[in-house]
Amino acid sequence: MRKLLASIFVGSLFLLPLLFPDYWVLILVEILIMGFFAMSFNLLFGYSGLLSFGHAGLFGVGAFVSALLIEQGYSSLLVLLIAGTMGAGIVSLIIGFLCVQHDEIYFAMITLAFGMMLFTVAHNWTSLTGGSDGLPLMKIPSIHLLGNEYSLFLPGVLYYVVLVVTSLAALLLWRLINSPFGLILKGLRENKNRLRFAGGNIKLIRLVAFIISGALSGIAGVLFCWFSSMATPDFLHWSFSAKPVIMSILGGAGVFLGPLFGAAIFFVLEQIIRQFTDNWMIFLGMVLIPIVLFSPQGVLGSFQDILERRKK
Repeated sequence: MRKLLASIFVGSLFLLPLLFPDYWVLILVEILIMGFFAMSFNLLFGYSGLLSFGHAGLFGVGAFVSALLIEQGYSSLLVLLIAGTMGAGIVSLIIGFLCVQHDEIYFAMITLAFGMMLFTVAHNWTSLTGGSDGLPLMKIPSIHLLGNEYSLFLPGVLYYVVLVVTSLAALLLWRLINSPFGLILKGLRENKNRLRFAGGNIKLIRLVAFIISGALSGIAGVLFCWFSSMATPDFLHWSFSAKPVIMSILGGAGVFLGPLFGAAIFFVLEQIIRQFTDNWMIFLGMVLIPIVLFSPQGVLGSFQDILERRKK
């Protein structure tokens, strides 16, 4: 049943560009990218019980690796994706090795510190990253399919490329979460001491989870680089790290697609409220506070709970 519902959900996503104007297609692209970024972050937050405030740094590494390679003339989308993933994964290995030895607020603060270090490097290394202006891209590699060339500057083409990449990466994440390793992560979240007594290497498990989460965040960064046609130090700022946190809480941190639903709520509310006022964050806070107080499982998590209660 779940596979059928997932197939219907993905199939409906393929039809959306045919129903919406280009402006809303671009909003859908941003929802997919940021939703997948939040899902990658949620591997730590929702399944491992680790709150990272520096994930934007890994997201930004993927974006800058892609932008730098495009400037060097690389035109293969697959090469850009692999390079961005590996770059974010390597940085995750270095940062994670120093972070996973600490718990709770200490872990969060150390990831925040490393994230700000990455932001400072990107902001000050003007010769490589362009400084505060970033790296604007005048050209983005096109996709070649059946002898035809399709530009990613076209909203519909970009949407389908992002949808395919995020769907495949999300499928990989799904298999991981529902594997024995995923069960170990849930055990780590529930009671790390019991897992330690059972012979589990807590630091190694956390490190592997951090690397996978960071590498997947790099994929999201590469896609966002194509979407925005640039890479900028703002992608690495700590305030950008708050977005996946908010999206995960809105949709449901313990639910696989919760962060994606949270991203949809986040951006749709932004677009609607901005028609009346630029202070849309006030209204987002008014929505977020009651969800945290009365429905800590998020919108999708609460909906699933209601369905399960009715079945019982």
